[in-house]
This record gives sequence, C-alpha cells and structure tokens, in this order.
Amino acid sequence: MSSTARIREIPYNYTSFSDREIVIRFLGEQAWDVLNQLRSERRTGISAHLLFEVLGDLWVVKRNPYIQDDLLKSAKRREALIAGMDQRIDQIIQRADGNTQALALADQARAAVRAFEAWFPQVRERRKQALKLFKRYTREDNIRFDGLSRISHVTDATDWRVEIPFVVLTPDTEEEIAALVQACIELGLTVIPRGGGTGYTGGAVPLTEDAAVINTEKLEDLEPIKQRRLPGVDHSVPTVRAGAGVVTRRVSDLAVAS
Repeated sequence: MSSTARIREIPYNYTSFSDREIVIRFLGEQAWDVLNQLRSERRTGISAHLLFEVLGDLWVVKRNPYIQDDLLKSAKRREALIAGMDQRIDQIIQRADGNTQALALADQARAAVRAFEAWFPQVRERRKQALKLFKRYTREDNIRFDGLSRISHVTDATDWRVEIPFVVLTPDTEEEIAALVQACIELGLTVIPRGGGTGYTGGAVPLTEDAAVINTEKLEDLEPIKQRRLPGVDHSVPTVRAGAGVVTRRVSDLAVAS
C-alpha cells in the first residue's frame, strides 16, 4: 500500500476527516507532500509515527469539548500533555540526522503545539469577555460554554460535523435576540440561528469555531389565526404569527383546526 493510500494512522481519529486533512489542518498542505516524500524514501518510519502521535493529541482535544473543559480546569494535566508532545518532537529532531525536510516538519509541529498551548488562556479570556457582554441582554444560564451544549449544537439532521461552536445562546424572549446578535458581531462571532436541529440543508452546522449558535427553541409563542392585509394582496388573508421555536406541526394543526 502506498503512503498516500494509508488512512487513520493518526491516533484517536475516529472522525470523517482523513489523516491527510488533519495534517494539512495543523501543518499545511506542503507538510503532507513532504511527509509522503520522506516516507517513500524510507527515512521517516518511527519519526512519522511520533509525528502522528502529536497530531493525534492535538486532534482529540480539538474535536472533544469535554476534554477541552477538563484541560481548561487542570493546568497540571494540560502541562503534562504538552510536555509529552514536545518530547516526541525532540525525538523527531534527534532522528532527523540533519535532514532539512524532517527538521522543517518538526518545526511546524512545534509551532502547532505552541498555538495549542496558547489557545487555553486565549479562550478563557474570550469566554470572560463574551460572558460579560452577553449578560447585559440575557440571563447567565442562557450563555453556555460547557461541552454538552457545544457538542449538541455541532450538527443538525445532516449529521455533518465541521467545527464546534464557541458558545451556545438560549434566549428566553424574542426581544433579546437583536442585542445578542449585535454582541456576537462585536465579538467577531459568526451567528447561526437554530431551532430544533431537524434541518437537512446544513444551515445550522458551524463552519468555524468562532461561531455562536442562537437556539430559538424557547420562543414558542403561537398566536391565533387572524385575517390581515398583506402588501401586494388586494384582500385580507388568514395569517398566523409564530415564534422561531414553534415546530411546523403545531402551525399545521392550527391551520387544519381553523
């Protein structure tokens, strides 16, 4: 089997992402080409395995908000994980025997680990700022950074899983939403409105980790059917005003009953 045909050599990679995609994600596309070239020359057997272990550690944390929460709380476990990755990179450098391409891969891996290390204080500070801003417009327990809330809003009925959102917001009233959206814009967050998560178009799937999912399930107001004049229509028509969280079946049942 050629090196380009191998899949799932990165530990903990039980996702829809191939090893190639993960290497590119952390090290860049050129790194994948260099890695395959070195492996074709039979120069990076153990070193490639060590590199994949580092990427596996990075990836499992990247894809698991529960582990992220644990590492945010425990500096000791975080430091031990990072030290283990640095140790593997040191071994790659020792085995490189001066090969400039192998050393470049090690440097790129080291940079990825440093970025990973810096992520924790950065996200802690961002959450602090976001919480302070969002609390002006909604109750604190409607602002959710926990692993369960975030992983529950990764996908919809498509089951496409791309990125884990930064925060999930669950406003109590329609009046809160405009201010929350403005706050998201100030924080540089992509806004994703979401109802029950039953859509098949992927419209509620975060494509960036800098995303805020606004869950509208609590907005269940449903008014009786009323006759209204609509723009461009020369007679009144039956209409219903429904909150963003109302399921379609309730509206259908109301229409049938009338």
